Amino acid sequence: MTILKKNSLEFVITSPFLPPKDDFPNSYMDLRNFTWVTEFILTGISERPDLQIPLFFVFLVIYGLTVAGNLSIITLTIVDPRLQTPMYFFLQHLAVINLGNSTVIAPKMLINFLLKKKTTFYYECATQLGVFLVFIVAEVLMLAVMAYDRYVAICNPLLYLAMMSRQICLLLVSFTYLYSFSTAVVTSSSVFSVSYCSSNVINHFFCDIVPLLALSCSDTYFPETVVFISAATDLVFSMTIVLVSYFNIALSILRIRSSEGRKKAFSTCASHMVAVTVFYGTLLFMYVQPQTNHSMDTDKMASVFYTLVIPMLNPMIYSLRNKDVKGALKRFLTNPCCSFKSM
Repeated sequence: MTILKKNSLEFVITSPFLPPKDDFPNSYMDLRNFTWVTEFILTGISERPDLQIPLFFVFLVIYGLTVAGNLSIITLTIVDPRLQTPMYFFLQHLAVINLGNSTVIAPKMLINFLLKKKTTFYYECATQLGVFLVFIVAEVLMLAVMAYDRYVAICNPLLYLAMMSRQICLLLVSFTYLYSFSTAVVTSSSVFSVSYCSSNVINHFFCDIVPLLALSCSDTYFPETVVFISAATDLVFSMTIVLVSYFNIALSILRIRSSEGRKKAFSTCASHMVAVTVFYGTLLFMYVQPQTNHSMDTDKMASVFYTLVIPMLNPMIYSLRNKDVKGALKRFLTNPCCSFKSM
C-alpha cells in the first residue's frame, strides 16, 4: 500500500482525475467529502413562481393569527386570577410552545416566498432543526401532561389540589423542557454528524430530518437509528399516557348517573381531546402511511399542518367552547388596566 505525503494528500483532494466512487479505497473516501456544503437551498412548498405571492399572504395570515391567539392565551392565563389553575398553567405553556414552534418556521418561510434563491446557511439550518425539535418534542410531552391533569381532575377530584400542586406542576413543566432540549441536542447533532458534500437542495420549506439525511453522502445508519429510537420513545410514551388517561376518564364519566354531571365532566376535557386528536392524527398520518404512498409533497402538507396550522387552531380550540377563557377575555378587553393590576 502506498503511503501518501501531506502534499500528495492535497493533490488527491483537488485532482479532477479521481477514480469512480466504487473503486476508491474507503480510507480515502473521507478526503473527497472535504468539499463541505456551506449552505442549503430550500425548494419551499411550491416551486411555481406564480404561487409565491399568494402563498406569502396565506401564511402571513396564518402566522398572524397564531401569534395573536397564543399571545392572548399567555396574557390571559397570567393576568386573570380565575385562570390561575393547573389546567390553565399547562395551557399557558402549550401556547408558548405553539408560538415558538411556528416562529422557528414561519418568518424564514415568509421571507423565502419573496426570494428567488431560498438559501439557508449550514449552521442556520442546524439551529433551526434543533430549536424546532425542542418545541415539537415539548408539545408531544405537554399534551400528555395535560391529559394526566384532566385524569386527576375527573377521576380523583378530592385529591386534585394535592396531586397537582404548584410544585408538581413546575416539576412537570421543567421536565418537559429539559427532556425536549436534551432530545433535540442529541438528535440534531446526530443528523449533522454525517457529511453533506454533494447536492445541497432540500426538498422542503424548512430544515427537516428526512430531506436532510437524503442529501448525505455518507452512511446515515447512526442518525436514522437515533431519530427512530427518539421518535418512537416520545410517541409511545406520550400516547400511552394520553390513552390510559382518557380510558379512565371515559369510565369515570360513564359512572356518573346524571346527564348534566356527565356533560359537565366531558366539557372539561373536550377541548384537549380535540387538540390531541388533531395533533397525533397528523403525526400518525405522516409516519404510519405505507412506504409506497409516501412522498415529500405529502410530508410537506403534513408538516404545514403540525408546524403552522395546529399552533393557529389550538387557541381557538381551547377558547371557543371555554367559558372561563371567554369570560377572562371579555374582562380584559373591558378593563385591561385593572387586569394588569390584579397580577
